[in-house]
This record gives sequence, C-alpha cells and structure tokens, in this order.
Amino acid sequence: MDPLPDPAPRTTRIPLIPTIIVALAVLVMIGLGIWQIDRRVEKAAALNLAASNPGKPPVAFPAMPPVGPDLLFRPSSLHCLRVVGWQVEAGRAADGSTGYRHIAQCATGAEGPGALVAVGVTQRPDAKPDWTGGQIAGWISEEPDHRALISRIGGKATPLRPMLIARTAPTGMKASAPPSAADVPNNHLAYAVQWFFFAAIAIVIYILALRRRNAPKAP
Repeated sequence: MDPLPDPAPRTTRIPLIPTIIVALAVLVMIGLGIWQIDRRVEKAAALNLAASNPGKPPVAFPAMPPVGPDLLFRPSSLHCLRVVGWQVEAGRAADGSTGYRHIAQCATGAEGPGALVAVGVTQRPDAKPDWTGGQIAGWISEEPDHRALISRIGGKATPLRPMLIARTAPTGMKASAPPSAADVPNNHLAYAVQWFFFAAIAIVIYILALRRRNAPKAP
C-alpha cells in the first residue's frame, strides 16, 4: 500500500481590513504617547515659569480660560458683586493644616462667566463662610480638576477656569495655602505610558485572535 501523502502545510491567513484597522489604531495610540511626552517637556517649562510668578507685579484677573503659564500664580484681585453659590473641596491652609476649602462662585457683572474665589479653609465641610463679596486680593490659580481621565490623556479636556486664591480669609476661617508649582502635577509621562500600554495590549489581543482564527479545526 502506498503511503499517504503528507498534508499540505497550513497557511496563516491574515484578514486585510481588520489588520489595517488595528494597525491604524496602534499607530494613533503610539502617536498620542509621543505627543504626551512632548507635552511633559512643555508642562515642565510652563511650571518653571509659573514658579517665579508669585513675586511679580499684580495683573488683571483673567475672565476666561485657559490660564497661561505667564499668568498662573501671579498676584491679582477682583470685585465680587455677590456670591451666587459655594463649592467645597479638600484643601490645605497657609499654616500647613488640612481641611475643607470653600470656593465662592461670584457674579462680577450683569453678564459674563463670573469668577471663582477660594476664600479660605475650615475644619468642617458644612461651615458657613462669613463672606458675601467685595474686593478681594490673592493669586491666580485654576479651579479643582474633576475632568475625566480619558479626556485628559487624549488632549480633549475642557480648559480649567481661572480661580483666585484669597490672600486673607474671613473671620472663622484660615487663609488658603499660597499656590505653588510643586502642587501642580505633571502627569504627561504617565499618560504616555498608558497609551503605549494600550497599543501593546491591542497588538497582543489581535495576535491571539489571529492564532485562534487559524487554529486547525478539531475533526
């Protein structure tokens, strides 16, 4: 009896369209990672500039975001016509103690975006600040960042609104800690690593999917 011929070697079939889609997605993620590394360098330079701003002359309080590095932490002042709301965030006082920072939402005119003022720090989140508005001086900062992580690592986050950190606090409150460049995180390297990780995971998942697709069927 003649021996059976050897079976033809099984060829690996790679679908064209899905492969192109995955390759483009991986390239986009790698590109975003490289962009975040570039942003890290830019952010470091901006923070170095901002670190020297508290000692510079006062400037007008910016009405709209974003707050550029030339304005961040600069001395400024504004006139709060009336307080239309309050928000409470964890914060640190000028004496180093921690507590709850009370941020006033101020009307500054008949129209317009208004202004945010970090009035002071208390030990209780339900404290009622004894402040209804008026002229107030301090340093330019930004509102607390509650933006979604995916919007930040993708570079599509809405700019943070300017906020004045009051130099002095009303009776019964502690003054907020002055702004510092050390308190501003530079997370762009972490964002870059996340994009590179997503790209690697996409490649691994696609390779596993191809292996499963081309695996010999059980008889």
